Amino acid sequence: MQNQTRIIIENILPQLDGGVFPIKRIVGQNVHVTAAIFSDGHDVIESCVKFKHESDENWDEVRMIPTFNDEWFCEFKVEKQGFYTYFIEGWVDYALNWQHGTERKIQDNQYVKSELLEGAEYVKAVQQFADDSENDYLNKLVYFFSTESEYENAVIEATSHELKRIFKKYPTRFLANKSLELKVYVDRKKALFSTWYEFFPRSASQEEGKHGTFKDCERLLPRVAEMGFDTLYFPPIHPIGEVNRKGKNNATNAQPGDVGSPWGIGSQYGGHKSTHPELGSIDDFKELVRKAQELGIEVAMDYALQAAPDHPYVKNFPQWFKWRPDGTVQYAENPPKKYQDILPIYFESNDWKNLWKELLDVALFWVEECNIRVFRVDNPHTKPFYFWGWLIGEIKKIHPDVLFLAEAFTRPKIMNELAKQGFSQSYTYFTWRNSKKELTEYVQELTQSEQKEFYRPNFWPNTPDINPFPLQSGSESVHLQKYFLAATLSSSVGIYGPVFEYRICEPMAPGKEEYLNSEKYEYFKWNWDQENKITTLITKINSIRKEQVSLQQTNNIIFCDTNNDEVMAYYKFDDAKLSETLMVVSLDQHNVSRAMIKLPLEQLGNQPVHITDLITGNSYFWDKEWNFVELSPELPFHLFKIHR
Repeated sequence: MQNQTRIIIENILPQLDGGVFPIKRIVGQNVHVTAAIFSDGHDVIESCVKFKHESDENWDEVRMIPTFNDEWFCEFKVEKQGFYTYFIEGWVDYALNWQHGTERKIQDNQYVKSELLEGAEYVKAVQQFADDSENDYLNKLVYFFSTESEYENAVIEATSHELKRIFKKYPTRFLANKSLELKVYVDRKKALFSTWYEFFPRSASQEEGKHGTFKDCERLLPRVAEMGFDTLYFPPIHPIGEVNRKGKNNATNAQPGDVGSPWGIGSQYGGHKSTHPELGSIDDFKELVRKAQELGIEVAMDYALQAAPDHPYVKNFPQWFKWRPDGTVQYAENPPKKYQDILPIYFESNDWKNLWKELLDVALFWVEECNIRVFRVDNPHTKPFYFWGWLIGEIKKIHPDVLFLAEAFTRPKIMNELAKQGFSQSYTYFTWRNSKKELTEYVQELTQSEQKEFYRPNFWPNTPDINPFPLQSGSESVHLQKYFLAATLSSSVGIYGPVFEYRICEPMAPGKEEYLNSEKYEYFKWNWDQENKITTLITKINSIRKEQVSLQQTNNIIFCDTNNDEVMAYYKFDDAKLSETLMVVSLDQHNVSRAMIKLPLEQLGNQPVHITDLITGNSYFWDKEWNFVELSPELPFHLFKIHR
């Protein structure tokens, strides 16, 4: 391939899979771009990043800065939702090259009259772009460079910073080369910072033995808001199948009165565009969503693409299911778990285009009919990747505010691919990371590898499906520690609410991470008015998260050395370093933990620091690199604000 350009542009970061996928940002964040840029010979080269939003006609530009070994960097800010495109342009800059070479000759006491005459031509070339005050200066330079008697002034001005500034402002882009175009997708802030609370609406009733309704949920909204949660997630609210309905504790034979699993979607009362009749009507749900929004809460719906055996789809669109020779459909399985109440949708159907369209219509129905802007997607890893890329892209074309949380506990590459395909947030392995080493390594992987460009973690200590072994102890200290870690390591956090708050912990059986008497198969009457130490401290932590911008992002984190493996410490900061926090947490649920903490002094400007524990209000002055802390199981953490 023939190409006269002399500029090589390599190793551009950030980018994903050679530009196949966009990197992710939220409104107001910066994109820090680096690349190797060089040419043959010793000429002066320049480079820039050009970028624009999809709605803009013209490109903005920011110049790149060289560091060492032909590495360059710059950053630009994304200020609107949607797609941005960016690329690097590099060129040989003859004017700057002239100035650099002339300066070297002057330093060597060479006579540069010929060079000055050449410089006058470069000065004239930029005059058409310069403003009036700059042109006054440039006219003077043309005179100096062309007049023998002004040689001393000409030599001074030829190497001046002002001339260099003007040359850089109006570059001569000779033999320019450009990189491939890359993409950034920009979401609203909630994609990065959110605080989720999950409960089953059918357990919202105040009366023992009575199925809860959307109206009952309205009564609980102030409690959710007062605890500092901004996202209220409901398991599926659709009609529950009656065929093969599950009984208590996942029994395969339901007894009279058993309400079944909400994930067994569809019955004679409707499917994915209907609400369970005992919860209330769609109008009731719309009113609940509206009242939640008045309190600063967004209702997140469960988007579960599966069907109970009596879902209307099974009768009306049998081609969307894989039928066996005996005339049945194999129910869903995730060995050793069996879901006899669920039929998987057959995405390899010959009628896949109509299937995809219907599933898109389902999501759009709730977005446009009920103003839903957040979906928690059930088991997305069991559906085709490209389906998700298409569906999320189609929805965001019309409704860019809509966010998707991927509930996929599976292999790392699969979880990463879902995030690349467009999921706004993702469940993580945090639930199973317990030791200091495990937690540190996992968070560093999320924040220091390529994952930081596309994978937004949402840390959940528990879910209706997962009763983790550490929580099965029922220890108040472990529950406090787990929530603190989730809420301060990640900018998005969620809990399966009342079960976590009230330390419901008994497993289905020893060695099983499932709840005995799981709420997935029955409804409970909770004492929603009860407050305890866990609810109080969750409320406090959530309040601090809203105040401290450093906790509203995940990637700016540095782990601090400690001399106790049961004590973790980590420092977080926002991009502008206007908000800085230091977290210290004990992982020992039984004993008082003592440790020396090493401050990241370089990050703190090598100065003593004044810190305040935002949990207790106690203040300290740390003037040494290593400082002592003591933590008890009763309050196993410090959350320090660093004052400047």
